[in-house]
Amino acid sequence: MPQSKITTREAIILVVTVIVSHTIVSLPKTLLSTAKSAVIINMIYVGIIAILLGYVIYRLFRQFHGQDIVDISQFLGGPWLQKIVGFVFIAYFISSSAFLLRNFCEGIKIIYFPFTSLTYIILTFVVVLCITNTFTFRSNVKTISLILPIVLVSIILLFFGNAKNFFIERMLPVLGDGLYQTFVVGLGNLAAFGGIGCLYFLPPYLKEPQKFKKISMLSVGVAAIYLIFCVSTLLFTFSFFVNVDEVLPLYSAARYIEFGTFFQRLESLFLLVWMLEICSYLCIANRFSMAIFQKITNLKKLKPLAFLFPLLLFAIAMIPKNYAISRYLEDSIYPYLVLGINLVLTFTILILANSKKNRKKVGVTHE
Repeated sequence: MPQSKITTREAIILVVTVIVSHTIVSLPKTLLSTAKSAVIINMIYVGIIAILLGYVIYRLFRQFHGQDIVDISQFLGGPWLQKIVGFVFIAYFISSSAFLLRNFCEGIKIIYFPFTSLTYIILTFVVVLCITNTFTFRSNVKTISLILPIVLVSIILLFFGNAKNFFIERMLPVLGDGLYQTFVVGLGNLAAFGGIGCLYFLPPYLKEPQKFKKISMLSVGVAAIYLIFCVSTLLFTFSFFVNVDEVLPLYSAARYIEFGTFFQRLESLFLLVWMLEICSYLCIANRFSMAIFQKITNLKKLKPLAFLFPLLLFAIAMIPKNYAISRYLEDSIYPYLVLGINLVLTFTILILANSKKNRKKVGVTHE
């Protein structure tokens, strides 16, 4: 059982942080490419489904008070299933965060440091991650709770700061390429809510576990509103979605913002805030990976892992030979990982575990 307990507000912030971090790189452009001019309707539709999934997750966890998905896997299939599910989620957290870091650093290199080795840029974030690992999880969460509101405000400023450049007509035709593309193919945009994966590990950390329903639904709802702001900014600002820069599309939108004569060229400030957000996401993914590894191996202390996991993340981030491959992994492979692990695998385990729990209750009642 984790010694560090977090509040309901902090739990919501953790989930939203994971979802928000992916929008900083290429996710908004991916959403636009799928739904085109119907992207706002698509995000409302997908957001409602994601909120309902949050409620279903709460319902499926009700019979497993204070347990995470790894504990539930042990209940369902014993130690072997626990280890398999544990390693699957470790691989998911580390690989997804590594490829996100690689793409973000590629963007920084192209924009600001074209003559700096990509290795050094990535190592900067890895060193920060090693330092954060020396602090307690509680300290990390408090810091993240300060950073996320600033990130959310930055996106709101991005939206209203570009309002003068908006052409509302760009959301026509309202249904984009048609009903099928918007509501069937567009359902794949559920991958934007990859932060749902954090919900499966939060119950043991909660000070108020009875508020898990509120956390599950509110965190997804806040993230949905945030995503609508992101895609609306890009849709209304740029003449056509495919013309948005391949590198950090939100950064491209930030370059258009001017608040009077003395507040121009604010994109560097926006990028600094987003760098802090990426560090927050890396911290969350790393902490959950360490906690899972400790649980499935029965390690007594996390300190031996404090530098091992950041180095593993660095090694995976350096695997793609070029930016095109790293973009492909982030845009094409990551969505399938989210849908396959966070929805198909996990929901299968939860449904089967609930069924097993109910059968046991029925058996006790008959006795």
